[in-house]
Amino acid sequence: MNVINVLVTGCGGGSIGEQVIKCLRLSKLELYVTATDVTNVSKGKVDGDAFVLVPFASSSDYITTLLDICYSKNVHAVVPGSEVELKVISENRKKFEEKGIKLLINSESILEICLDKNLTSKFLNSNGFFTPRSYEVRNINDLKKLVDFPYVLKPSIGGGGSVNTLIAQSKNELELFGNFLLEQYSSFIAQEYVGDGDSEYTVGVLSDKDKNIVDSIILKRNILSGLGSKLKVKNKTERLNLGNYLVISSGISQGEIVKNELIKTTCEKLAIALKSVGPLNVQCRLVDNKVYIFEINPRFSGTSPMRALAGFNELEITLRNKVLNESNFSRVSYKLGHVVRGLSEFFI
Repeated sequence: MNVINVLVTGCGGGSIGEQVIKCLRLSKLELYVTATDVTNVSKGKVDGDAFVLVPFASSSDYITTLLDICYSKNVHAVVPGSEVELKVISENRKKFEEKGIKLLINSESILEICLDKNLTSKFLNSNGFFTPRSYEVRNINDLKKLVDFPYVLKPSIGGGGSVNTLIAQSKNELELFGNFLLEQYSSFIAQEYVGDGDSEYTVGVLSDKDKNIVDSIILKRNILSGLGSKLKVKNKTERLNLGNYLVISSGISQGEIVKNELIKTTCEKLAIALKSVGPLNVQCRLVDNKVYIFEINPRFSGTSPMRALAGFNELEITLRNKVLNESNFSRVSYKLGHVVRGLSEFFI
């Protein structure tokens, strides 16, 4: 196979799809990238070798459209660039597999667990991992049992990039923010706030199609300023160990690629426990020498191109594994150092 044809969906600016294409451009493989999006005003028109407009993932024509594109472009592999597309494509994975098209996604069972924060919390607890205490909230009465402030409030399903994620430091804030979220969602979770803003890490663990760990890589996140912070509020509680500010990270990661054996071992054990067969992105904080896992994204992430810059290109390895049928990968010799982000403009 001389050229591998890859279809990447959801390629708007700042999207996971955009980050996936960045990784593909850093690959040593010869690739032809078809980018798709629901709008013509898309970064995908700049980044892809070809660009195709597609309907929303909720449309009855969405999967048929993708399969038609795969046929016309002789696509070998598909990478979803948004969570909503990831879910729909996963639900229809047999239609792609029957045509020999490889989906660079994790298993259906892992998506079910990890895309639901309530199920994620239950899995972590039942398998012996440290995780913040979490409570499912379905009505305002469920909030009455919450007393150990502060809490992070966030949607159980969806909420990528910390959308509608809030911090409640008092009963009044809990009631106010709780009512807001219940107007938007059928339920949400209230999660114990642990650690300070300087203790957060995002960890990529890559497994091959036979569930073997290829390697993992750790980014110590800079979330206290700039692009890395989605929400930053002054700590009004008496818990001084949480820092002067309570911070929620954004979906735009930057920071330092580091080595930490405890974090590495913990996150790789998690991938094994889940029986992961692809990319896994673990969000955690290191508190009192314990790794508290608070979110698992079963997909390539916004941090993937930063890992590729350091020499750990998850997309290339997955293509070699799933499309070229390579196996027995050695641990990756990647570089340590800081990776920073900025903004770029493009005229379409």
